[in-house]
Amino acid sequence: MSDNLPIIEQRRIEAGILKHVYNTLVQSHGEAVAVETIRTAVARSAIEQGEAMRARFDHMPDLLDLAEILKFWTAEDALEIEVVEASPSRLDFNVRRCRYAELYRAMGLGAIGGLLSCNRDGTFCEGFN
Repeated sequence: MSDNLPIIEQRRIEAGILKHVYNTLVQSHGEAVAVETIRTAVARSAIEQGEAMRARFDHMPDLLDLAEILKFWTAEDALEIEVVEASPSRLDFNVRRCRYAELYRAMGLGAIGGLLSCNRDGTFCEGFN
């Protein structure tokens, strides 16, 4: 993750490239291969980004630390959330609006938007902690 570029802008750039990779794979290998390839590539990227974020801490981060870095995903109103509970062992929040999903739909990528963003959440956490 770049410290200078909002994550929603990073995702827009990535999606612009991955759209062509996805469409090329669908044509050459079919939709199932395209989906699995994008899923795997995005998950690997998310783990790497989680590891990089973890390196910013002087301790093994917990869910309170994750709550602290949510500001990167919510920057520029990209994600509107309501935190319900935040503790070292629990983080619950409701998503009120997701401009990431809106972005992917506008780019014609609504069908794979979950692969491009939502798919990242769990694997980011693998790298983060």
